[in-house]
Amino acid sequence: MDKFSSDFLLGAATAAHQVEGNNTHSDYWAMEQMEHTSFTEPSLDAVDHYNRYQEDIRLMAQAGLNAYRFSVEWARIEPSEGAFDDAQAEHYLDVIRCCKEHGLEPVVTLHHFSSPAWLISKGGWEAESTVEYFARYVRYIVGKLGSQLRYICTINEANMGIQVAAIAKRYMQQMMAQAARAQASSQNMSSGAPAESSGQPVSRKDDSDGSVQVGINLEKMLAGQKEAAAENLKVFGVEKVENFTSMRTPEGDKIVCLAHQAARKAIRELCPHIQVGLTLSLHDIQALPGGEAAAAKEWDEEFTHYLPYIKDDDFLGVQNYTRSLTGPEGQVPAPEDAELTQMNYEFYPQALEHVIRKASADFPGDLIVTENGIATGDDTRRIAFIEEALAGVQRCIRDGLPVRGYFHWSLMDNFEWQKGYSMTFGLIAVDRSTQTRHPKESLAYLGSFR
Repeated sequence: MDKFSSDFLLGAATAAHQVEGNNTHSDYWAMEQMEHTSFTEPSLDAVDHYNRYQEDIRLMAQAGLNAYRFSVEWARIEPSEGAFDDAQAEHYLDVIRCCKEHGLEPVVTLHHFSSPAWLISKGGWEAESTVEYFARYVRYIVGKLGSQLRYICTINEANMGIQVAAIAKRYMQQMMAQAARAQASSQNMSSGAPAESSGQPVSRKDDSDGSVQVGINLEKMLAGQKEAAAENLKVFGVEKVENFTSMRTPEGDKIVCLAHQAARKAIRELCPHIQVGLTLSLHDIQALPGGEAAAAKEWDEEFTHYLPYIKDDDFLGVQNYTRSLTGPEGQVPAPEDAELTQMNYEFYPQALEHVIRKASADFPGDLIVTENGIATGDDTRRIAFIEEALAGVQRCIRDGLPVRGYFHWSLMDNFEWQKGYSMTFGLIAVDRSTQTRHPKESLAYLGSFR
């Protein structure tokens, strides 16, 4: 087993809302509590990382890791519009200090999906005003933390809303096609004619959900829109909630990009020493015969069209979990014999190397793998995934590609958004009845690469 150089960032990642608990001022907290929610369960105390971060950081250090990627929760910092909480900023400063005391490089994400509830009431991530609201928050928090940091990710998976919109469109097309086939079959039966096969591949259950790298319940989201609208009006003052992982319009996509640029500008003015980037959710898009044009279009939507907005960034955060197969009509299900994870992703750790090579061909700066991992109850499969994924990273480095770090998702089993606590991505298991940590063998295995 090859080891990484001493300056390579080898660590694990978390997101504030998924691990801290009691993020009561955020949009996600509000949506989890709603009667017509698409969440399987609320986050509640999560894994209490807010109070137990010292223990969690110590476990990483003991395993041999030298970096920790975590997010600052905007809803804690600015719980109501324009009112900043200095005590919460001090909390995150304590987390940074704790990292340094244990020899871990803190890599901070300023926005990881959840937003203040008040922002949603003002139009959320489809409103132009969000650009300045985000920049104002960034100026405040970087003013508090920036002197202690070397790396900042402004926005996590800036392309997530576009991906959610794409799979929602595919899902609706599938539903319409199934309805048409059912109607045709019914008509054939009533006329005595034999039913004809559509010749289309039958997707595995929830396959559309498995094509996006975040925990969503797409069917429930789309089915409950009418009921949710009235409740949204009551909770947020708007019928349609435009949170960060909502189905994004092209205009909303541009707003996210402009928010990133405004944040980058603020960071460089305040702390020019900080390396700045954002992260993107990237699939290893593989074209089947005849699918080359569709695959190129998919890659442009997922990556290429962001290049004008990120070309001046210091690094790109690469986030990959699996591949996607694309035929002439677009994305197709994983092979029937493929091993699937709890999230319905194909087990395919080779995807990371492929994505690094493809992204590096166009992005001029450094690359940091800010997320890569697997949801499974079998830790031996997690170890196998890590082994192959890191072998691919090392091949990229040997070939001269500027890969500066790898962060495994995730440090702990945690709240996987709409999927709740059933998805186990962690290097550490948590008994939530006592919040006791149980490190898995995969944590020590990851640390052994240093």
